[in-house]
Amino acid sequence: MTLHRSGSRPEKAALIVARGIVQDIERRGLTTGDRLPAERDMLAGYNVGRGTLREALRFLELQNVLSLKPGPGGGPTIEKPDSSALCNAMLLLLQFERAPFANVAETRGGIEPLLARLAAERMSDAILDDLEVSVERMAGNLNDLGVFLETNKEFHNSVAWGTENSLFGFLVDAMLDIFDGTVVGVDYDERRRRAVLKAHRRILDALRLRDGDASEAAMAEHISEYSRYMSSKFPEALARPITWDIAWANGGRRG
Repeated sequence: MTLHRSGSRPEKAALIVARGIVQDIERRGLTTGDRLPAERDMLAGYNVGRGTLREALRFLELQNVLSLKPGPGGGPTIEKPDSSALCNAMLLLLQFERAPFANVAETRGGIEPLLARLAAERMSDAILDDLEVSVERMAGNLNDLGVFLETNKEFHNSVAWGTENSLFGFLVDAMLDIFDGTVVGVDYDERRRRAVLKAHRRILDALRLRDGDASEAAMAEHISEYSRYMSSKFPEALARPITWDIAWANGGRRG
């Protein structure tokens, strides 16, 4: 049960079954929390052995498509995938390329200003309100590093998802998981936190005006300020090679 593609290796049977399971989830209109059929029914439906089926289910679990609950009343349950699988894949690719963390900072500088422009044109009022809440929460908790990092990520994620382009949303989420700085020794002192808060307010003001030019310029300046800060204070962090174990340091995002 293999599929040959020109110039590539045959696909594993388990991967073909996994793809079929996802297609059936969509065809049947199943959603988060729904259960898949019992193992005996899936074995018959996909006409494969138990080992192949279980490998396919495990693959989907690693991609956060399913959770596998053992025992009576358990079995495969559908979950909503997040960016962690993408983050892990990117980390592995970048590690084998010996890419430094500077690559992530440079990529953010290249795309986030564009995302701010698109968000100004497309962002819903509800997401704008979420950004306002994030900014005010950061302002009220500048002495708390955990809240600062959380609200900083919320802000950039909301701008990315505000473009109404899911690929941008997942990509920015994955990049922020790869490099928030703290895992490689970057410190955000009070002065830096206040500078970030000021930048977020500038961006939010431009977004509320639906001004694409101003939103793009404000985000570009914000990312540029961050890059200058990193280059000046933590050049060794930017030069450090990216490794897959950063996923564990970022809270165990193992896919």
